[in-house]
Amino acid sequence: MVNKTVVTEFILEGFSDQRELQILHFMVFLSLYLATLTGNLFIITSVALFPHLHTPMYFFLAVLSSVDVCFISTTVPTSMVNSLMNNNKISFAGCVSQVLLVVACASAEITLLTIMAYDRYVAICHPLQYMLIMNWDACFQMAAAALIFSLLNGVTQTANTFWRQFCWSNVVEQYFCDVPQLLRISCADTKFNEIFNSVGVLIIGAVCSVFILVSYSYIFSAVFKIQSGQGKYKAFSTCIPHLTMFSLFVFTIMLTYMMPQEMLSSYMNLLSAVLYAVLPPLMNPIIYSLRNRDIQVALRKIMCQNAM
Repeated sequence: MVNKTVVTEFILEGFSDQRELQILHFMVFLSLYLATLTGNLFIITSVALFPHLHTPMYFFLAVLSSVDVCFISTTVPTSMVNSLMNNNKISFAGCVSQVLLVVACASAEITLLTIMAYDRYVAICHPLQYMLIMNWDACFQMAAAALIFSLLNGVTQTANTFWRQFCWSNVVEQYFCDVPQLLRISCADTKFNEIFNSVGVLIIGAVCSVFILVSYSYIFSAVFKIQSGQGKYKAFSTCIPHLTMFSLFVFTIMLTYMMPQEMLSSYMNLLSAVLYAVLPPLMNPIIYSLRNRDIQVALRKIMCQNAM
């Protein structure tokens, strides 16, 4: 007999049951969260305040930072509160909201990184036509299309996850509500749901990966033709970190969503979730800001204004 008691709340798996490690987890996540908020809000503020940053590249960077703030705020604060209060429960509505926002933000992350690669391709390979191709109407349309598509993907994946009842268990083997772990505790056969989920992730990941690889193949071909060593360094310093972060993000997403859960230990699930839900929002401001001269100028101006 199957216990078909309607689930009204879920229990999230924490990083540890030991009180000392729970406090450590809270402190580590708090530090990461504050650092992420500080970096991304600084980028958003700088792009909004300083006219020299009113360009397509920084516009997309500000949109990415906004998505990163939403992404990390969806999972980390809840996990911190759970560790601090030693209470891993989350309501059914809260779990639905987490799945919707996590999938939507992850989709927005990968699509915006793809758009930013296209922006770099146009800037390096077609510099004379850059402002004609990347005009503000085109930028707003691409950003809006990425966000709308991401929201629709989030709604679709959330509906695919929650349209069946949960009755085997209400324990989610993750520190936030994520699709693969929720499908494992569904009452009915979830083979179709898993295939639907995997195909969606595969299509988005493959299309964006191919687009980025093609863009960077043209970029690197153009960079190698640059005579100036400083010009090559500047191009590589902006492209390599972007490509590295995109590769890490896509790899961990596909590892989590496409590999059979039986092949992943609970620690591997937790690690992969941190790599795609915490690391990119934290690293994006570092990658795109600290070595960027325009952002450094904005930082000095903000610091000087605060000092006055």
